[in-house]
Amino acid sequence: MGLFDKNFGLQSQVQEALSPAEAFAAMTLAATASDGYLSEGQARGISSALSRMKLFRSYSNDVMNRMFDKLLIILRRQGIDALFNLAKESLPYELREAAFAVATDLVLADGILTQEEQDFLTDLYQALGISGDIAIKIVQVMLIKNRG
Repeated sequence: MGLFDKNFGLQSQVQEALSPAEAFAAMTLAATASDGYLSEGQARGISSALSRMKLFRSYSNDVMNRMFDKLLIILRRQGIDALFNLAKESLPYELREAAFAVATDLVLADGILTQEEQDFLTDLYQALGISGDIAIKIVQVMLIKNRG
């Protein structure tokens, strides 16, 4: 028996807060992986979408890669719920609607909307405190955008 085989009320993994940019990227990663699958093309889509944003304009490819490595480690080791909760706690209020819009865009980009993705987007807008009216408008615009 090891010294720490008993829990002693300690958490086994220490969670550190994410930066606003990491939290934003984590939301898009969680949304894209919400169907249980993350392809290389989807990962490139996330990177491409984020690189066009003011928030990530100063991020080099190396910095973006390190950020995604960090987020993927959290996703693999702790799961999508842990990544989502950590991102939600770290995402500034003023970025919440934008995060929902980009996440929705990325989920709809492949032309397939699974039940898991629908459920995730519903949970996302509610967890972020976005009004239903705004969420519906964002979804409508992203559906139009992704038709072509």
